[in-house]
Amino acid sequence: MGNNMRFRNDTGTISAIPYAILVLVIFGLFLVGMGPVIDEIILVDNQMMGQATVTTSPPTVAPTPTPAPGPELVLVAAGESHSLALWSNGTGIAWGGNWDDQCDIPASLQATALTPGWYHTLALTADGTVVAWGLNTSRQCDVPANLQATALAAGAFHSLALTADGEVVAWGGNGDGQCDVPAGLVATEIAAGAGHSLALTTDGVVVAWGDNWNGQCDVPAGLIAEEIAAGWYHSLALTADGTVVAWGMNTSSQCDAPAGLVAKEIAAGKYHTLALTTDGEVAAWGAGSATTVPAGLVAKEIAAGGFHSLALTTDGAVVAWGDNWDSQCDVPEELVG
Repeated sequence: MGNNMRFRNDTGTISAIPYAILVLVIFGLFLVGMGPVIDEIILVDNQMMGQATVTTSPPTVAPTPTPAPGPELVLVAAGESHSLALWSNGTGIAWGGNWDDQCDIPASLQATALTPGWYHTLALTADGTVVAWGLNTSRQCDVPANLQATALAAGAFHSLALTADGEVVAWGGNGDGQCDVPAGLVATEIAAGAGHSLALTTDGVVVAWGDNWNGQCDVPAGLIAEEIAAGWYHSLALTADGTVVAWGMNTSSQCDAPAGLVAKEIAAGKYHTLALTTDGEVAAWGAGSATTVPAGLVAKEIAAGGFHSLALTTDGAVVAWGDNWDSQCDVPEELVG
């Protein structure tokens, strides 16, 4: 039969069709507009039927990669007139008063915490290194050599650090004894006011030292706390049942916690106080517009500055209110959400 194409039918029998017939079939398909792609060719001879199918596959489309989630805001902090925020990747941002370079975060700094004082700022890195910048007239930025810390606190002119073994290290201005850490103190938390210092011991006792002109170091007898905070001239503690206890200067009612308040976090400013409830409500009392909480605010973090307040909302935005003379409430666009 000469040069033939052979196909097997379902019975396994070979049938042969001359090339000429196949060429005519293909040419006819092109004439009726089938184009160069043949989905199926059925070959028939007058003795039996065989079938051959040529199928083209659709082009493969690579799946669109899902973008990696960006860093989240994890912290807000407030100084006398500057504000800070920290992303989960360790990048910080600062805005507001920068008279002493307290907003000039060192390039390439990767921090786990940012802690502002009056006009200086402290940062803690993942390996326990303490970095400081800003006003240094009292050597509050002269971090002790070889210090490895787990937590920081900053006052007006002094700085505190807590080590892994509970030691409290203090440096900077000491005119009121705010750097004279009590001997034998083992702490789990620290806080710094204008000229006084606080520490929380492992058994919940609050220890205070330094300036006591307004009774800010007169810790209430029998107090057992789970959290502490220090304002300029007043002190705060949060108990296990959510009660806010305050003592010290009260000229602006900054120590008069609202009746029935149950809080999970506290913050102290110069003459005002903030508390965060379990449902995200922010309570504020004391002096000035820093206590005028924006309506509808639901927060997961709070911070109190000199005369302004900050909150980190549950959807990751920063909200600021209060005095704004140094633009400390002008939240950068990338933090607004």
